[in-house]
Amino acid sequence: MATVLDKESPDFVVYLGDVVTANNLPIRNATKYWEQAISPTKSRNIPWASVFGNHDDMAFEWPDEWFGSLGLPSIQCPHSSLATGVEQMTDCYFQGTSRVDMLKMDAQQSLSHSSFGPKSLWPSVSNYYLEIASYKYSKSPAALLYFLDSGGGSYPEVISKNQAKWFQQTAAQKNPNSRIPEIVFWHIPSQAYKEIAPRVGTPIKDPCVGSINLERVDSQTAEWGIMDILTNRTSVKAVFVGHNHGLDWCCPCKNLWLCFARHTGYGGYGSWPRGARILELVEGNSELKSWIRMEDGTTHSHMTITSA
Repeated sequence: MATVLDKESPDFVVYLGDVVTANNLPIRNATKYWEQAISPTKSRNIPWASVFGNHDDMAFEWPDEWFGSLGLPSIQCPHSSLATGVEQMTDCYFQGTSRVDMLKMDAQQSLSHSSFGPKSLWPSVSNYYLEIASYKYSKSPAALLYFLDSGGGSYPEVISKNQAKWFQQTAAQKNPNSRIPEIVFWHIPSQAYKEIAPRVGTPIKDPCVGSINLERVDSQTAEWGIMDILTNRTSVKAVFVGHNHGLDWCCPCKNLWLCFARHTGYGGYGSWPRGARILELVEGNSELKSWIRMEDGTTHSHMTITSA
């Protein structure tokens, strides 16, 4: 992350989830790990916003090698005592980490723009929007960024009808004439991603743009209206998701683009080279430029996102 930040010097960072591999953490409160993950951005005084993925909030996976001839695991927990077996289990938590704790810690940071959403949208956590201030107009933002919690881990993998309604009502209030560009972020791809996905293992061809296409799209469990709302709003430029670490393509879907980010940190599965998707919005022309910056310093998959 530090390498990419130093190469690009961005104005803002979005964490799209699967930053912490909670599968390997026998604790509930993983805030110290999340704090470590955001530290490259924080130390460079760059503001950020976060949503969480399934691996950030995943139940602990018991390794087979922990079980010996007596059937008792040799448990190792952060800040635990020297005891082993049943005694040490009192210092551990094996039901999964808490995205609520991580978001609470994240949102308290002075540079963070992360936020809890309306409590009525439970069981989702982070549903909020941000305004990008205009250089030209004091009363109208240059762009609107929307962040939705697509679940995963201890939460259902879905954007609910209530979340879709919240977006629709908020967007209608903040951008009634659809004149302001809107960009949407969540973690787990919607089912619409499956419909437009290039065939797995084949080269990514026009009109799609990208470099790796090595997995099937692992989508949300159901579609409850969010895609119908987005594809009927001319102001929505693109949706950006994470989740599938072996995909980094962008493809058009009606009036907008559906895009994967590039897996950045070294948490999570996969040995593909790490990188990050970069976005550049130039005020006035409503074009969203994007490319992928790799850890080795190279760039690829340059594109300009316009209405399809």
